[in-house]
Amino acid sequence: MKKIVILTGATGGLGREFLKQMLKEEIDEVWAVARNEQKLLQLREEYGDKVTPVPADLSDLEGIKKIENMLMEHRPRVAFLIHNAGLAKMGNYNDFSIEEIDKIINVNCKAPVMLTKICIAYMGRGSRILNISSASAFQPNPYINLYAASKAFERSYSRALNAELEGTGITSAAVCPGWIDTELLQKEINGKKVRFPGLVTADRVARQAVRDAKKGKDMSVCSLYVKCQHLIVKILPQRLVMKIWMAGIGKYLKES
Repeated sequence: MKKIVILTGATGGLGREFLKQMLKEEIDEVWAVARNEQKLLQLREEYGDKVTPVPADLSDLEGIKKIENMLMEHRPRVAFLIHNAGLAKMGNYNDFSIEEIDKIINVNCKAPVMLTKICIAYMGRGSRILNISSASAFQPNPYINLYAASKAFERSYSRALNAELEGTGITSAAVCPGWIDTELLQKEINGKKVRFPGLVTADRVARQAVRDAKKGKDMSVCSLYVKCQHLIVKILPQRLVMKIWMAGIGKYLKES
């Protein structure tokens, strides 16, 4: 029986770092899932034959079914299921179309739950589920409200699932990084350089997440900055936390 990893959002900066970490594990294949087939083929060329490209759009049920059908055909053991695919957009509530809202919720909320449901049947003792949530899950964040709410859903689901899985040897963890330095990070808004407090590398996030998952933790937080943030939002009223957040992003919004 082949031992595999399923990694969604595999072609992004954080996805690549998780891929590198997984290739260090005793596994036979990494099923690398993303929408762009060409980028997936480049991953295979760069990292070798253990990488199995799986072109799939996780905002569409057909993309989920494609992975389910592959599992039914090959009957592997899923050692790691890493939900790294995610969508984000900064803006006022009125800046989002109905189609965008639907797609964000599908990818950030529905896809992780559906794939987890499918994959648990192929897991056993020592299998790990990692859902890439965010420090934005700790409190409501105006102007990224949909993203933050979807990550709060992912965090809550992951931790509750971990409790349900107790005794099975399977664990579920929410990975909650702050700002990650990747090519997707918007470095400038309206001509103003954006300051990202607590910025960390994608490599650091991935390494910490894998370590924490192996320890059976239900949440992975990779930096002291985010750990302090997590503590502070437990103490301060959420209205005040939102005011502090708004003060930080206000200079970027004024000219938008």
